[in-house]
Amino acid sequence: MKRINKIIAILLLGATVVGCKKSFLDRPSTTLISSENFYKTQADLRLATANLYGGSPWWQWQQPWLLLGDALPGTAFYTYNGDIMQLYSRTITSQNSVVLSGWTGLYNVIGQCNTVISAINQSASGSLSPAIKNQAIAEARFIRAMAYYHLAVYWGAVPIVTDNSVLVSNALLNRNTVADVYKFITIDLTFAAQNLPLKDQAGRVTTWSAQGLLGKVYLTMSGWGSTNGMRNQALLDSAAKYAGNVCKNSGLALFASYYDLFKVQNNNNPEDLFSLQWAPGVGYGYGNVLETYYSPSALINFGASGGWETLQPTWDLYMMYSAKDTVRRKATIMRTGDHYPELDMADGGFTAGGNCMKKHIVGNNADNNSPTATVWSSPEDFAMLRLADVYLVYAEAILGNNTSTTNADALTYFNMVRKRAGVDPALILTADTIRRERRVELAFEGQYWIDLVRWSYYQPAAAVAFLNAQDANHDRQPFTYDPKTGIATRDTTAAPSATPATINSYTLQIPASELSTDPKLAAAPVPYY
Repeated sequence: MKRINKIIAILLLGATVVGCKKSFLDRPSTTLISSENFYKTQADLRLATANLYGGSPWWQWQQPWLLLGDALPGTAFYTYNGDIMQLYSRTITSQNSVVLSGWTGLYNVIGQCNTVISAINQSASGSLSPAIKNQAIAEARFIRAMAYYHLAVYWGAVPIVTDNSVLVSNALLNRNTVADVYKFITIDLTFAAQNLPLKDQAGRVTTWSAQGLLGKVYLTMSGWGSTNGMRNQALLDSAAKYAGNVCKNSGLALFASYYDLFKVQNNNNPEDLFSLQWAPGVGYGYGNVLETYYSPSALINFGASGGWETLQPTWDLYMMYSAKDTVRRKATIMRTGDHYPELDMADGGFTAGGNCMKKHIVGNNADNNSPTATVWSSPEDFAMLRLADVYLVYAEAILGNNTSTTNADALTYFNMVRKRAGVDPALILTADTIRRERRVELAFEGQYWIDLVRWSYYQPAAAVAFLNAQDANHDRQPFTYDPKTGIATRDTTAAPSATPATINSYTLQIPASELSTDPKLAAAPVPYY
């Protein structure tokens, strides 16, 4: 795999990449790091693992995280970029730049994690206790598991790489079976859950992060390989066990305000179980660029630049919001005429001139008291795993194979999410109720495609029919909104927006450049265990 090898050639020189300078992400110069003079103290280990939370390792993944998670399932619409429109229209080619960036980005993260794990095992001072070393390794294994989870969801069978140096002598890899990739993820997360602390510095993962993700992974696994439309009950029980432990025993609670949850000043609040850490002023290739690309106006951007093309919500997403669900809707979607006093505050706020994504649009330098932030470095630390997500995972795991449930625990945690949003509690839960709730709660957080893939594992016909119904009903289309009349209108005359979906639509192609350098990737997957 040519691109993986390029990454490894860099990684073998050292574990740290030039990055941001804030909180626990303060990092030493790469010229000062080697196995001989580093990994000698607990502080060294903390610095090494801090690099895995953001900056260069995750830079390539941030846009695929958002676009694959929300454009593929018909939540987001984008007209400017042809490769993004391929995601929306299900005409994805093997040269698609978003898919390639996602693949290489996740393997970049994995390679960085492997380097840190190997360095700790081989070079850490003997004076460090096993607990200190295992905690650092657990951080890296959690983050590696997060990367592999996304690879499994999007690409299915992928190569499992744990030792970068092996690829120097043999760069041709087979894919491993989906079942074994998921097993590998659970092993990494189990180790992380057992060796991470109950609490740590804000932004660092804890045992609750690992258990929350473990619950989500077991929920996803429960449907894999189903032949009768039923999920594996033992795996559902494991999902409920780990997610439920986070719900009941972590001492964590939802952040009080959904609207304020996504503001920079609330980065790394206790609800965020795993957030990518982005710092201002770090330059191209190291920072958060979501606002730059998808904001509706340079006036509300860092450096007063960007805002090249908005990421629009589709009618399908818009119709998920009930009349009372105004807090989540406005925090997620800018609708024509919406006023945001916290954006461009010096000019009295910002009024949206059209419909577009609001999440990740956090304002300009003055709005955030962040003078060093630039067009390439928004300081928003967006979450890849939130406590609300785990609450909904727990409810779904309890529902399991039942048509509906009134289980008290399921309703309690499900309705905590709804209560914060200011909407009426549910009295009964179904699979459709939970999917709809997850969609509005987690919209533009890279989650909805993952939910549909999970569904496709055990009810493929229904999951495919859902995508095709979006087209038949013109639901994947964007819409207009008239603030004077309060009427939203979609285009019902346009031709279907996407090619017909099949079960194969739920698995992305491996990039052509990877296949050309490693023909083994085209062969049938092989067992890892």
